[in-house]
Amino acid sequence: MAGKPKLHYTKGRGKMESIRWLLAAAGVEFEEEFIETKEDLEKLCNDGVLLFQQVPMVEMDGMRMVQTRAILSYIAAKYNLYGKDLKERAWIDMYVEGTTDLMGMIMYLPFQPADTKEKNLALIIERATTRYFPVYEKALKDHGQDYLVGNKLSWADVHLLEAILMVEECKADVLSAFPLLQAFKGRISNIPTIKKFLQPGSQRKPPTDEKFVAVVRKIFNI
Repeated sequence: MAGKPKLHYTKGRGKMESIRWLLAAAGVEFEEEFIETKEDLEKLCNDGVLLFQQVPMVEMDGMRMVQTRAILSYIAAKYNLYGKDLKERAWIDMYVEGTTDLMGMIMYLPFQPADTKEKNLALIIERATTRYFPVYEKALKDHGQDYLVGNKLSWADVHLLEAILMVEECKADVLSAFPLLQAFKGRISNIPTIKKFLQPGSQRKPPTDEKFVAVVRKIFNI
């Protein structure tokens, strides 16, 4: 029997969090080896296990996979979360890229100078409510199904729930004008594997705080 996937990253969300979400949604147990110092990262680089000297890195199925998008698409395809044909896959990719853009804005917010944070937080809320969430609300309305693509759970649904919860950490009532997304959030959150991941004590990571920002800056020289 193959071992559990092993995730190599810092002890925070960052680019690895979506990988944790997708594995959890697929019901896959995984282990984590945390990079806690600059020396930990240097050792991985010196051992030649990071293709581009970057993390995230996931050891899985005899591979040492890097590049977030490559890792996610592999997991999605392996666990039947990537649509039934090329057209469905294209829609899933489009929806995922949208939520990736939105989550990227939130991910980098704690690393920005204090004097720009308020402006950028307002921009995140504005983009979420005028550019991104209307697309997903319309998608759910137009085809009248419980999921974004086809009528089964896909990577796009998992990614959207992650994005919704991240934006709600910025503004709790951000879904007030999106009734279908509110219902979607309730449905997807109650899928047993996802519900388990949302419970306290899971491998889901907390929002990035100043203490973690300081650790990341030290490890990556930023």
